Amino acid sequence: MNGGSIPLSRLAKFMEIEIKEKLPNLIENAAVVVLYLDRNGSILFCNNKTEKLLGINRVDIIGKNWLEVLFKDTNNIMAKEMFKAVMEDSMSYKRAKDFQCHILGASGLERLISWSITPIFNKNNQTTDESALFGHDITEIEERETSVKNIDDSLKNIFSSIKEYALYVINLDGNITYFGMGSETMLGWTKRDIIFKHVGILHNVDDTTSNLSFILEQVRLFGKYETETELITKNKAIIPVILTVNQFLDSTGKLTGYIFIAKDMTERKKLEYQIFQAEKLVALGQLSAGMAHEINNPLFVISGRLEMLKDEKLSQKVKDNLALIDSQTDRIRKLVDRILKFSRKSTPVLEAINVNEAIELVLPLVHYNKLPAAKIEIKKSFEENMPQIKGDLHQLQEVFLNILINAYQSMPAGGVIKIITSNFKNLYAQIQIIDTGIGIPSHNLKDIFMPFFSTKNDGTGLGLSICHNIIKNHNGSIELESQVNKGSTFTIKLPFI
Repeated sequence: MNGGSIPLSRLAKFMEIEIKEKLPNLIENAAVVVLYLDRNGSILFCNNKTEKLLGINRVDIIGKNWLEVLFKDTNNIMAKEMFKAVMEDSMSYKRAKDFQCHILGASGLERLISWSITPIFNKNNQTTDESALFGHDITEIEERETSVKNIDDSLKNIFSSIKEYALYVINLDGNITYFGMGSETMLGWTKRDIIFKHVGILHNVDDTTSNLSFILEQVRLFGKYETETELITKNKAIIPVILTVNQFLDSTGKLTGYIFIAKDMTERKKLEYQIFQAEKLVALGQLSAGMAHEINNPLFVISGRLEMLKDEKLSQKVKDNLALIDSQTDRIRKLVDRILKFSRKSTPVLEAINVNEAIELVLPLVHYNKLPAAKIEIKKSFEENMPQIKGDLHQLQEVFLNILINAYQSMPAGGVIKIITSNFKNLYAQIQIIDTGIGIPSHNLKDIFMPFFSTKNDGTGLGLSICHNIIKNHNGSIELESQVNKGSTFTIKLPFI
């Protein structure tokens, strides 16, 4: 013996005795369910955790079949049979097995238990046909994981439902490694088609603000960069966006790529353009009103003198010239009247209107105008039981008539006009007038509602401007879509009462 040390053989024997004495107490108070089964599946031993979990006294557990105890008050036949099969497999092949299932707890609520089935071996490493079951209650753990998963799924659903945003990630080589959060909807590419393609496929090379090398250099220097630029869809359409680019770092803080978040600015740009157009229309209206009054004054003098000259004895040639001057003066007067009509903000005389009936009243009036003689077919598709709108019947009929006349004039060789009414989101009566005419070039569409702009040689350019003002005064909207040689579609929305 050296310095009072205990020989290893005595220490080992002491520890063995100590462990043997403490083992029953450890098992009895373990935080897991412990069941000891004989070869017939009867329970020989259970610990405190078993009683607490099941809410059953030990005397009602010992000697009972383990399946009958665990599945006593449940109809989960499938779990019971599967557990039994796993147990038989464990005992047949003398190997430990794991299994998860729900059982009813003491509170009457289901608990999720993770079981370990262990065959018992003797000192000679031979099976005794007895087994031990260890059950760990993982209900709370599963609920937390489920909660986290639900939150994650909810966030994914929220992100995927935000249609005006797109999120994509690239690696340091510029190849797209992630494509989500509205990217497919906005840009038209599927994940399968675009993953590992170079990000340049989405960026407009003609736009200097879209210079990728410059953007990425700014992100490397400052960690983040934001700019207003354009992205290109799979169909080569250009989308205005606000693009925010951030560094993508790994857990060690090393730069591994870049995160792009693009916000679709299409609707905002439309709104900005509408505001800009409205401001121009106001300014033009004021200018037009002043011009019309200035033209009217000398026009009255000319008309008055013409009336006086008609009473004079003049040659036929002079009379013919005076008649020509009178007709042209009358034409100028009508144009001035239209300019004044455009410039005045007339207050609608509001009444309850059935849109379908208002359109029906307009159709016969179309034929009173000088229109092409070619055959035009009108197809109507009116939604029944449409709620009423509040509007000025005469003004709205003027709008419908003007658009229908334009449709007729766009089809000199004949064609089809479709008039469709529908309930738009229970908020608006939507009227669509669709023709198969010559269409309007895309570069003219932005000016189509501007005063004095016309695609017709003999047009004054005031008809659609007046229509725009009328619809605006009714708190509605009017839009035009058109393709050359395919036709045009006017879409009007008017709020329900």
